[in-house]
Amino acid sequence: MKDQQGSNRISSGAIAAVSAVVVAVGGGVAWFTTHSSNPPTPSNPSGPIAQPAQPSTRQPANEQSPNVYWLRPKDKSVALVPQPVKVASIRANQPLEAAFQSLLAGPTEGTDSTTIPKGTKLLGLKSENGEVHVNLSEDFTSGGGSTSMMGRVGQVVYTATSLNPKAKVYIDVNGKPLDVLGGEGVELQQPLTRESFEKNYPL
Repeated sequence: MKDQQGSNRISSGAIAAVSAVVVAVGGGVAWFTTHSSNPPTPSNPSGPIAQPAQPSTRQPANEQSPNVYWLRPKDKSVALVPQPVKVASIRANQPLEAAFQSLLAGPTEGTDSTTIPKGTKLLGLKSENGEVHVNLSEDFTSGGGSTSMMGRVGQVVYTATSLNPKAKVYIDVNGKPLDVLGGEGVELQQPLTRESFEKNYPL
């Protein structure tokens, strides 16, 4: 009889211990479930992904359209005629550089012409603070009379100021300021502007 009562007490104690373990485990599972339902903030990718896309939205604003200026007969004189060149600029001077490359390559169609000698190269170009410095190869000074000289200077001045009509233009040849142009000695008073060109070098 005593043995049976002892075994009953053991069974009751074992049951109580198992119950305590079940309660503890259940509480741990509940805590883990509660905390795992709130993921840490770094798992939210919306912030980092949205930011790199911002610069691309500003790209179209960088597209500029400088003009290349050709010569076209008009009555008894010659007129400077613009032709737009679209450039998606990456560097500050890139739009004008592209315009001058087109200018030096010459017109491709129509009645427009150029008096800039074939083979003239762009050695350098810098535009800042309302000034444009253009450095051309020596070919720029070869051949032609005074009308030809004034025409090519006008093409350079107007092309250089196509993005800023009020800019001052400095023309260099092989890195030296161009003071006298051609065999007829057309003197250039630098800096040149559109206003000073129209006043001093009528076409």
